[in-house]
Amino acid sequence: MARLLVNGKSHTVDVAPDTPLLWVIREHLRLTGTKFGCGIAQCGACTVHLNGQAVRSCSTPVAAAEGKKITTIEGLDPHGGHPLQVAWIAEQVPQCGYCQSGQIMQAAALLAKNPHPNDQEIVDAMSGNICRCATYLRIKRAIQRAAQGV
Repeated sequence: MARLLVNGKSHTVDVAPDTPLLWVIREHLRLTGTKFGCGIAQCGACTVHLNGQAVRSCSTPVAAAEGKKITTIEGLDPHGGHPLQVAWIAEQVPQCGYCQSGQIMQAAALLAKNPHPNDQEIVDAMSGNICRCATYLRIKRAIQRAAQGV
């Protein structure tokens, strides 16, 4: 049994300690905003926060998440009012949208550490998140907009 604190709510799940956190989030807790992309921590679609740090949930065993605060895209702002979510819409970032929750979670971790990143800091922080639709310029503009509070 694993005890997890996800989006401010406590959950107990009966899974093996090496079960990827992604599958607990999606299959046991039914929070499907976090996506499966590659399964090897290379694309970023599964990004969530552990104690505020962006991690790839597909390669994070549930045992490593116990006792930590887990935040998924649903917990960022359940009503879509987080500055990044608002900026994402304003900049019309998504095309297919599949990678967007991971992109937003990675960007949220960046802005929590560095509220006013420059272009290169944004590129560096986001470089591990892949967008097959190549909306990288819109992603950067959305992060800049959120950082400016516009």
